Amino acid sequence: MPDYDAELNAIGLPCPLPVLRIRKALQTLEGGQTLYVVATDPDSLKDVEAFTRITENELLEAREEESKYHFVIRKGMTPK
Repeated sequence: MPDYDAELNAIGLPCPLPVLRIRKALQTLEGGQTLYVVATDPDSLKDVEAFTRITENELLEAREEESKYHFVIRKGMTPK
């Protein structure tokens, strides 16, 4: 598994908690650092995509594997 600057386990959290936890976790990172997230909420796929788009963070990876959703997000260089 690649090295990430931070990891977030959002397994079992219902919408909108995964995105809220992602927002909080990204606040602890510097611009350009990466966050790995795993979630089980089926809505997280579209929610995380929308969140990264409107916050100018970069969604590097989004995939579903064995009913889990895996994301890699790079924090944007400008504060949002």
